Amino acid sequence: MARQGALRRRFGPAAVAAAMVGAVTVGTVTVGTVAMGTAAAAADSRSGASGHGGHAATRAAMADLVRAQGLPGTIVGVQEGNGSWSAAVGVADTATGQPRSPRERFRAGSLTKTFTATVVLQLRSEGRLGLDDPVEKWLPGVVQGNGNDGSAITIRQLLGHTSGLFSFDEDPTMIQRLATPDFLVHRYDTYRPEDLVRTALAHPPLFPPGTSRSYSNTNYVLAGMIIGRVTGHPYGQEIEQRILRPLGLAATSLPGTAVGLPRPHALGYSTLFGGSGTPLETTELNPSWGGAAGEMISTTGDLTRFYSALMRGRLLPPAELDEMVPATGGPGLGIGSVRLSCGVTVWGHEGTIHGSSTVALTTRDGRHAAAFNTNADWVDGQRPLAEAEFCG
Repeated sequence: MARQGALRRRFGPAAVAAAMVGAVTVGTVTVGTVAMGTAAAAADSRSGASGHGGHAATRAAMADLVRAQGLPGTIVGVQEGNGSWSAAVGVADTATGQPRSPRERFRAGSLTKTFTATVVLQLRSEGRLGLDDPVEKWLPGVVQGNGNDGSAITIRQLLGHTSGLFSFDEDPTMIQRLATPDFLVHRYDTYRPEDLVRTALAHPPLFPPGTSRSYSNTNYVLAGMIIGRVTGHPYGQEIEQRILRPLGLAATSLPGTAVGLPRPHALGYSTLFGGSGTPLETTELNPSWGGAAGEMISTTGDLTRFYSALMRGRLLPPAELDEMVPATGGPGLGIGSVRLSCGVTVWGHEGTIHGSSTVALTTRDGRHAAAFNTNADWVDGQRPLAEAEFCG
């Protein structure tokens, strides 16, 4: 989405993949002074049992991250066994000093991809599609031109980012609209999935399908289109009926073209992924350019509930869960893994969008899950947060 590679940050050395999605702006703001002054004052709450002695290491890592990088604030939600814990550091509004709250809703960006992949795998379990079906079978004539060939790309390759398709957000025109001050003019633009795919197909493939791996948001826009073709319903409706309602994720939504965030929410602050030397307040945007790859709004509580339920087998049969989460670790389908310093391997995804950076992680058994959100998009590495929570 902006500046070559700037929106492709990975969480740690493995494939807890990158992010997307946007924001609004009302001019320049000062970020850091208020946040740094309040970073040590972390509000937290808990219910049930906790085995981490109050999560002191996690609270300290959050405060260190905010202080060291001049961030406005960070929140966390943790689900561990039968207990839960949440905390907030820093501010939701740098002008008023309003503190962040773990209850806030935020743009989750590319964490949308895990939800989209889950629906595709559910359809596979129902015998309605195959992971090795060519894209051409479900979207005839859609992926053609400039060396791109939907008959040579499988659904599995879309979900695993091995299709070779160019990512539409790396197109020069899209970079101009998303990662420069032109964003302020284009933040309310509406994009259809077909528009995004056409933008991607104006470029030749990066490599022959299945021969390498490159993170591409085009893959998941196509996956959302396939869900629509197979079911006859928009992908967002399928996610709501198959995941959000059964799990009671009432604070999670797919806003479509709606530009606002439901309350409560923090203000988001963006440097336009290197396109602005001064952070801008970026809270509203039309997320249609993210679509099935990154439009979702959620909370830390809903995200931990989702990832825990996914790993516990509440959403996928064993065969499909094994496809998503390979026993060998590394890149999965819509999810990735990181092995931490204490030997614990966690699974999850990262999402970065104008004014919001999120990472959600869980152990393979689903018993310990955590989600962190920062209301800024210039966060440089969130691994210390995971190390503190899962190893601290």
